[in-house]
Amino acid sequence: MATRIRFFGAAAFEIVTPQGMRILIDPFLDENPASPVKVRDLERVDLVLVTHGAWDHLGDAAQIAARDGAPIICGPEVKEALTLGGLPPEQVLQLAWGMAVDFRGLRVRPIETRHTSRARLPDGRWATGFPMGFIVYVDERTRIYHMGDTALFSDLRLIGELYRPNIGLVHVALPDVITAGEARVVTGEMTPYEAALACQWLGLDVAIACHFLDPNCEEAQQFTSILGQMQADGRATVKPVVVPPGGWWTWE
Repeated sequence: MATRIRFFGAAAFEIVTPQGMRILIDPFLDENPASPVKVRDLERVDLVLVTHGAWDHLGDAAQIAARDGAPIICGPEVKEALTLGGLPPEQVLQLAWGMAVDFRGLRVRPIETRHTSRARLPDGRWATGFPMGFIVYVDERTRIYHMGDTALFSDLRLIGELYRPNIGLVHVALPDVITAGEARVVTGEMTPYEAALACQWLGLDVAIACHFLDPNCEEAQQFTSILGQMQADGRATVKPVVVPPGGWWTWE
């Protein structure tokens, strides 16, 4: 009885439970240059989770939900954009940090995330809200935490103690080059070291790196090396995993 996780590039993932339920997180597919999988290639989706309203996280959520009738779990600004865009309000479940929802025996809990979120409405206005991470409880031994582009903050220790995630979907890089004049962003929300430290604080068993388009990027390699060095220094073992876009990882 295995849980399978597929990475699409950026922060987009698919989780397939042992019962065959399919959950998408931040389904950025059709405009994702790294993903070999597009919406048309997906099997029927049961549930969609959206961490925040950025275009490369909200992605194709509306199209997938309309196609399959899948409910979407998100924050208020994402719900505003989706429902004004035509999705039935009853299909979009707005949650706040700490709340938990049961879906066909699967439990999902939104978690505080130190980031920003805004979503463009159909009339061109912007809606702002609070971004989320999600812990998906597949079963007693499979607790998957999508970190939702958070910066490092000390309450990640508390999240680890309270909710005990053991598989992390951890952003370690910045997919795009962001500039303004001569100013250039040089790290993502967490550096590889900060991401590795977060994995230690959370008490993860496995950390699947994300937030990149190229799995051979320097940040992913640094993240893997740092976790290995932490283990050599006597800290807890966290297995780093780097999956190419379109690839699967299996938790037996």
